[in-house]
Amino acid sequence: MRLKEWRPYIAILLPFLCWSCSKAPSGILSEKEMQRVMTDVYLAEAMIGIDYNAYKSDSMKQALYESVFRKHGITQALYDSSMVWYGKNMDIFMGVYERMIKDIDKRVDALGDIQAEAVSSSRDSVDIWPRRTYLFLSPNMLFNGTNFDIRPEESYPSGSIFVLGMRVWGLDKHMKHYPELRIAVDQGDTTITVTDQIRQDGYHETTLRSVPVKKVKRVYGSIRLDNGGMNYYKVYLDSLNLMRYNYGSDAVKEK
Repeated sequence: MRLKEWRPYIAILLPFLCWSCSKAPSGILSEKEMQRVMTDVYLAEAMIGIDYNAYKSDSMKQALYESVFRKHGITQALYDSSMVWYGKNMDIFMGVYERMIKDIDKRVDALGDIQAEAVSSSRDSVDIWPRRTYLFLSPNMLFNGTNFDIRPEESYPSGSIFVLGMRVWGLDKHMKHYPELRIAVDQGDTTITVTDQIRQDGYHETTLRSVPVKKVKRVYGSIRLDNGGMNYYKVYLDSLNLMRYNYGSDAVKEK
């Protein structure tokens, strides 16, 4: 094939060839590596911002960042030195940054939107779960689980009861760590938090009862499994739901 006949293919392949050949020198994270690490660092910072109480101390924040570096098999020193180099080469850094933003947008889109019914419904019982109804816990992920943060347009009624339910399978009695659940509600000057742990397969529910005399402005929390150096387990959750019941509802009197 003559050179002019190759030109259409070269035009298509050139961006990929340029992307695979990083301009970063030896001892600095390549553009691909930098994008991946920056994406996870950005998500870690978002987690701190969403749930500040869980990461209020510097040691907790540092532990989260260290988990990012362990995931990518690097040290903070390497990340810091790479940031210095990219900071001096802003044209390259901006390309990495733009690809990072696109990667984050894709991850956010994959989480799904808040259900329309969850925004302002005051019915006696309604499912306000804002994410996908299934979850796969994998040790290869930075945050091995999911966060949720629900801020209704109109506050939920005083004394609302929240029940987080799911089906679970894949747990092993020899596991060092088990999935942990956390639900919290913001009632102005009062915050109520419930933590729980799933230790066996089957259906599981965790219940939080808010203060009866204050409306609920926000419901947030997480489902997480500490990696703990394990790399062999597979835990599955499905039928995820977060039911909101009015104060005194018969549906939760015995829970």
